[in-house]
Amino acid sequence: MVDWITTDGLTDYDAALAVMEARVAAIHDGRAAEAVWLVEHPPLYTAGTSARDADLLDARFPVHAAGRGGQYTYHGPGQRIVYVMLDLNRRGRDVRAFVGRLEAWVIAALSEFGVAGVVREGRVGVWVPRPDKAPLPDGSVRDDKIAAIGVKLRRWVSFHGIAINVEPDLSHYAGIVPCGISGHGVTSLIDLGLPVGMTDLDLALRHRFDAIFGPSHLSNATF
Repeated sequence: MVDWITTDGLTDYDAALAVMEARVAAIHDGRAAEAVWLVEHPPLYTAGTSARDADLLDARFPVHAAGRGGQYTYHGPGQRIVYVMLDLNRRGRDVRAFVGRLEAWVIAALSEFGVAGVVREGRVGVWVPRPDKAPLPDGSVRDDKIAAIGVKLRRWVSFHGIAINVEPDLSHYAGIVPCGISGHGVTSLIDLGLPVGMTDLDLALRHRFDAIFGPSHLSNATF
């Protein structure tokens, strides 16, 4: 079974990393259940293992070396961070399939609000086509990213996870090239005109989890 833990307020990023490190070790050793941890962070940028210096345009917020896969991304208030600590020793040691399941989970949750999220070849994360906006120079439809995904595995237990934009300040993304991808933009549920709050998204994620990852249970556990 999987513990679901929600932390209110803004969680310090380095403190969150320390919590995840300890939980991942405990999961591997059989001392703790798998966990999904829902948090928000103060404004900051994180640099994944593939981050390029040129993609940090304006370090207006603290920059943290995340150790996860991927490049630069932004975290801040109004963005739901979903830290996913699951044991792939029991769920299948297939990183690509695991990331695909994370994407499918987000798409399923967003569908509850009428959002048609998609995945694109070569672009990890979940995107929303924007035919209402000016097309790209080649005439193709612009996509806006609504959810970023970056994971790390330690002895085949996952941590880090997903960032879904509910109502963050999208102007904060101007300090980076998000995920190293130019041309496309970023969006949020509120930017799409949907009156969706954090609790609404949390319920949708909980509702759709079991169909993709198997049985879980709500928990009053804390770290």
